[in-house]
Amino acid sequence: MNLPDQVKIVEVGPRDGLQNEDQHLTFNQRVRFINMLEACGLQNIEAGSFVRPDRVPQMAGTEQVISQLNLEGETHFPVLVPNTKGLEDALACGVKEIAIFAAASETFSQKNINCSIEESIRRFTRVVNTALHQGIRVRGYISCVMGCPYEGNISSNTVIETAIKLIDLGCYEISLGDTIGTGTPLQTFELMEKIQKNIPRQQLAVHFHDTYGQALANIFSALQTGISVIDASVAGLGGCPYARGASGNVATEDVVFMLNGLGIHHGIDLEKLISAGRIICEQLKRPIMSRVNLATQF
Repeated sequence: MNLPDQVKIVEVGPRDGLQNEDQHLTFNQRVRFINMLEACGLQNIEAGSFVRPDRVPQMAGTEQVISQLNLEGETHFPVLVPNTKGLEDALACGVKEIAIFAAASETFSQKNINCSIEESIRRFTRVVNTALHQGIRVRGYISCVMGCPYEGNISSNTVIETAIKLIDLGCYEISLGDTIGTGTPLQTFELMEKIQKNIPRQQLAVHFHDTYGQALANIFSALQTGISVIDASVAGLGGCPYARGASGNVATEDVVFMLNGLGIHHGIDLEKLISAGRIICEQLKRPIMSRVNLATQF
């Protein structure tokens, strides 16, 4: 098997996870959550987003969260910014990395950020240019790469074209998101093989939701094409508001357990990660979605 020797895990629980949870944490709880994750060995942790608090109240107070983190250490704390106002707020906090969010579905783009895919790229041009001028790294997300709740199947050509545009803007890495979790291992393999003909695998990451129970299988399929960056959320935090029954992001514990079995290095302490997942789920008053976490409770 053509598997990478080492994988980078991007922990998205404190942002993509929490923003889809009904229970809201205080900024102090969010800081403690991030500190727990860092203590597990995670060195890439989404710390929050600079969005309107009336739209995403779970992310209110991100500037206070950022102020309590060590931005000069080895751990990266990217934050999501939707526009120039969000970037200004992020820069005021001294962030070192931001993320921008596009889609491979025209309908999803219109409903999510009220503009076409092409217009979203134009809007992000100023954001990325300003960030890069300030020495800030920029990561790009593309949602709906394997299916859309409104359009159904998505053309891989649209995914590739959107990814190329984000790379051309200056994104160092593109996270390919199966937003509604309908992707399959074969679909994943074919997309990863095709996109790598246009973008180096070192600039690609995968972001799977486990709605149909395919996330781990899809990640394994992506690994077989040489992909070595995986987004995951401890305890499976989060969900997809666009897909009925969506169980959220793939659980970081489950990904780590699989990587251990494959002999792939990742630098994360699974026992500490399991503990962090249990603590945060207790605070959120929600069930643990990680099968590894549940299997080790007794």
